[in-house]
Amino acid sequence: MDSRFRGNDEDPATGNNMSDNKLGIGFIGSGFIAKFHLQSFVSVRDADVLGVWSPHHDNAVATAALARSLNVGNARAYDSIADMVADPAIDAIWLLGPNFARIENVKEIVDAIRSGKGTLKAIACEKPLARDVAEAIEVLELVESVGLMHGYLENQVFAPQIETGRSLIWSRGAATTGRPYLARAAEEHNGPHTPWFWRGDMQGGGVLNDMMCHSVELVRHLLTKPGEPRESLTPISINGRIASLKWSRPEYAERLRKTMGSEVDYSRYPSEDFAGVTIEFETDDGTRVIGEASTSWSYVGAGLRLSAELLGPEYSMSWNTLDSGLNLFFSREASSNAGEYLIEKQNAEMGLMPVVASEPAAYGYEAENRHYVNAFLGRVKPMLTFHDGVEVVKLLMAAYQSAEEARTIELPASGIENFKPAVARGAWHG
Repeated sequence: MDSRFRGNDEDPATGNNMSDNKLGIGFIGSGFIAKFHLQSFVSVRDADVLGVWSPHHDNAVATAALARSLNVGNARAYDSIADMVADPAIDAIWLLGPNFARIENVKEIVDAIRSGKGTLKAIACEKPLARDVAEAIEVLELVESVGLMHGYLENQVFAPQIETGRSLIWSRGAATTGRPYLARAAEEHNGPHTPWFWRGDMQGGGVLNDMMCHSVELVRHLLTKPGEPRESLTPISINGRIASLKWSRPEYAERLRKTMGSEVDYSRYPSEDFAGVTIEFETDDGTRVIGEASTSWSYVGAGLRLSAELLGPEYSMSWNTLDSGLNLFFSREASSNAGEYLIEKQNAEMGLMPVVASEPAAYGYEAENRHYVNAFLGRVKPMLTFHDGVEVVKLLMAAYQSAEEARTIELPASGIENFKPAVARGAWHG
């Protein structure tokens, strides 16, 4: 193993402690999520963001400039993914591009390594790993074919309230009265920022594929005893439902077309803007437990709302990001331009509104990136890998199948590797 990945070992040549080394990171993608990650790296040690590639070069230049202004690394824009991988200063890639480009991006990374152009050691990928199971398996196999370490980026399991609450519930409540038996998670807002998210063919579905990956992994996380592997919790059945509640209504479909462009036509090709799943799990001691999750692009409130609950025999925990502890009030006289300066997906500029003072920390991005930097430097084992990403995609596809067939699907679902949702095929009409 390369000396940079021996964790706290000493370099035999210098005698220096290897934990002092920094991880050089390159971003693929320059959109909304890339900027969230950049903000989080302000609180992450032992890493520098050194590169950005985007198919829109001007965006890559702007994002690299943002990285430099935040003092998280002397980043520059690269002309190609291969050029960034070939730079010996780049140790790891954060894959933050759109779902429809996932396979293409990973193939370019792998081809560059196979041709001997780069010395890349690791890759981290934003959720979901891919648009369907076949693509997810291909991503995993490609990355492992060249020996890359890999981490699946799922920020909500790293949210500080989730980690603290989960630890206390299991160490006190579960230890004295029995394991938790019901976990709930939800992510809700009024819709994505960019057109491709709204298109089932490009994104792989609607809100279920876009956001249920968060909620499914979160209920798995809450129901899994700390220190035990995800495999200690086996999904045995899933029931899913999807609906287009708001954005296929004629007036909102027209609004969406004007905002996102003529290729986003929810009067003809809608994607679901609401999804719910119920998953039954079996624990390693034979106990049955339940995970419930819901996601929505049709939620109207102050802005993005993340929430979760964990319930057991004599205890419970709850989390809601809109219970931020900080509220501001603006009267009608304090007019302002529309923006997202109080909260992600902000819906208003006046009245009484919650403020999330540090969204990268509250939503888990800081702890997530700190963890994967340490993992890729060899100090800890990655909490989630692409294997977990594949399992999440399998659950999402089984949920789509359940919704389409209006029945509970027994798991593992037969033939799920070849399943493609009707939403992604343009064959779902609400």
